Amino acid sequence: MAKLFFRYGAMGCGKTAQLLQVAFNYEEKGLKVAVLKPEEDTRRGAKLYTRIGLERDSDYLIKKDDDLFKIIKDKFSNVNCILIDEAQFLKSKQIDDLMKVVVYLNKPVICYGIRTDFLTNGFPGSTRLLEIAHSIEELKTICKCGKKAIFNVRYVNGKVSTDGDSVVIDDSDDVQYVSMCHSCYYETLKNS
Repeated sequence: MAKLFFRYGAMGCGKTAQLLQVAFNYEEKGLKVAVLKPEEDTRRGAKLYTRIGLERDSDYLIKKDDDLFKIIKDKFSNVNCILIDEAQFLKSKQIDDLMKVVVYLNKPVICYGIRTDFLTNGFPGSTRLLEIAHSIEELKTICKCGKKAIFNVRYVNGKVSTDGDSVVIDDSDDVQYVSMCHSCYYETLKNS
């Protein structure tokens, strides 16, 4: 039986690298995957890119109003697994579409993303995945202090940002995100 998976973690924990490893494992065995990501993730266009240098073109850029069940049924009926990067940017209905892919098309769907924005508010896609996914796995990374990082601090022009849109994607050095443990996160906000 196919399942809907959600693998989440703070930025820098290796979500995209793991997605690419899963794709490689399927393809090495002669199986097909479809790699999708939301077009909202404008970094490097249609490419998935990791900090360690791994990269791959996505097979499809998801638009904010796409019916993912229909798209996967029509365009990717011949694949063995669907892999979704940056799943936090999906709408709740799109997560429900992915569950339909699992149930009606019997295809596993593995989603990777972060749970919360820089102010610890849940993203709609992640929240829905936490509600309905068959399997939920936390991918871990560490804070500068050595503890497990669970939050992401946004820096704009080197200063901590405590307001603004939930999503700001910038290829320049103007906007940066740093993963932190709960203690360092709150200490950083208090001192900003």
